[in-house]
Amino acid sequence: MANIRVGFGFDVHQLKENHPFILGGANLHHHSGAFGHSDADVLLHAICDALLGAANLRDIGFHFSNKDDRWKGISSLILLEQVIQLLKEKNWQIGNIDAMVCLEAPKINPHIPEMKANIARVAAISEEDISIKATTNEQLGFIGREEGVVAYAVCLIERL
Repeated sequence: MANIRVGFGFDVHQLKENHPFILGGANLHHHSGAFGHSDADVLLHAICDALLGAANLRDIGFHFSNKDDRWKGISSLILLEQVIQLLKEKNWQIGNIDAMVCLEAPKINPHIPEMKANIARVAAISEEDISIKATTNEQLGFIGREEGVVAYAVCLIERL
């Protein structure tokens, strides 16, 4: 049995006008926001999937179905908290998280410290163990047309 594992996560959400944009638990004030069953936080969803995958615990849709009203409008910080609990039950702890958000606007650099603080608080890890980066899609495709936002995450977990 491996003492360390790596996981990969991905999420995508449609952007809609006059909708809240929550990313990494931070509210980004913008004319459009990510739309979904929960708060549509693509960054936290990708991180949850990376953690669940690394621990071989299926995926975020398995644990938090978009057909279950318990998760309607819920903060993805609560979903992350529940994923962390699942990891603890299987004797895993987070080594580090590396994430990338792909969107044209808004610029997320000013919000990265808040996002890292939110994730560190819920995951009970150091902000030094969390990397959040962003890039544009060079105005190509649905991301370039500002119709959607994508996030990718990689994590390392270790046996307790």
